[in-house]
Amino acid sequence: MALSPMDVSHLAAVDTARAARVLDEVRSAALSGRPAPVAPRPVIGQSWERMLRSGVDPDHGRRSGLLSMDEVRRRREASPLRHVLPVLREGLLSVADVARHIMVVADDEGRVLWREGSAPVLRKADGLGFEIGADWREDVVGTNGVGTPAVTGRPVQVFASEHFVRSHATWTCAGAPLTDPRDGRLIGVVDVSGPLESMHPATLAWVDSVAKLAEARLREMHVRSLERLRAVAAPVLTRIDGRALVVDRHGWTAAVTGMPYLERLALPKSVSAGQRWLPALGRCSLEPLAGGWLVRAEDGPSPRPAARIVLDLGGPRRSVRVSGGAGAWSRELSPRHAELLYLLAVHRAGRSAADLARDVFGDPARTVTVRAEMSRVRRYLGALLEHRPYRFTESAEVEVVPPDGSGGLFPRTASSPGLVRGSR
Repeated sequence: MALSPMDVSHLAAVDTARAARVLDEVRSAALSGRPAPVAPRPVIGQSWERMLRSGVDPDHGRRSGLLSMDEVRRRREASPLRHVLPVLREGLLSVADVARHIMVVADDEGRVLWREGSAPVLRKADGLGFEIGADWREDVVGTNGVGTPAVTGRPVQVFASEHFVRSHATWTCAGAPLTDPRDGRLIGVVDVSGPLESMHPATLAWVDSVAKLAEARLREMHVRSLERLRAVAAPVLTRIDGRALVVDRHGWTAAVTGMPYLERLALPKSVSAGQRWLPALGRCSLEPLAGGWLVRAEDGPSPRPAARIVLDLGGPRRSVRVSGGAGAWSRELSPRHAELLYLLAVHRAGRSAADLARDVFGDPARTVTVRAEMSRVRRYLGALLEHRPYRFTESAEVEVVPPDGSGGLFPRTASSPGLVRGSR
């Protein structure tokens, strides 16, 4: 009787060896183009497709050089992950050591910065190249519990031959992405890994729960930093007539005067003192404060300058660049925002929320998700975007820089009909 992907997951909890054999057959069939006894789980199958497109060797993989310990220390000191290590250790290490696991914390580039847990398992990890300073991006070492969650943006468990590279088939891992609550960007991945026989189906939920606790700690730290900035802002704003606000370096508002409260102000990626045009306020002056910026809005009408928008999809870090009479700024884009803006660039007449939901998810009913994402996009593109339907303003010149190579514009969502059509 054929097994469903869910059956394999349950089988692994009671018969690890049989589950590993089944998954080895599935992997071999997928690589050779033969019919498989069971379809791989969608998250695994999609990862394998990415690996085949990017040319990862399924028999050997490849290893990039380890970072020097000086560079590891530099990255540790610069990473916000250092603030949540106590949370990760408390939530994961006590159980990991008993269960013959290790905890691994990697940065947003897939570099292993911390690695702790069972000493015998750490030695096994050395043999796989799972070392401090190692590069465990998906397109370097194949489907794995560090690189794959970073690509998908969600927790992933990888068991036995679900790993794309054969040498990792004796391993099991479960990883969850960690994002910065200030801007939603990936800052790293926490992973719990161990030998094949240590696999348990509840591991993924456990790791994800601890990752969410770590993100909650980062949110608490951000709230406290805004409170400190508010204390600095209060005496400054009492001396100002007109509209002004004080924001932190990520644009979150600490205090306002002369205007309605604005939760967050979209700032250019590279902020400097002087006159700027900001979508939410028009022409403003920016002055540095300890921990943030004082933003004064000019009185009177502030015409929006004509803008040139470049949607750059040419590299791994996709971005939008805006230039016009008020200067230039750029911003890195999440994969989802890159998809949405690409669709609006292709369809200059506009797309409704249902159209975008159909394009991105293949399901026109997912309008709530689309509206939430477009609300986030409008925080930084502001008056350059219109809605009902969503579209770039007519006066904006929009250019799309396509990616190099033949991998397609959005390989991770290749099943989405609107994006497949648009990328050809």
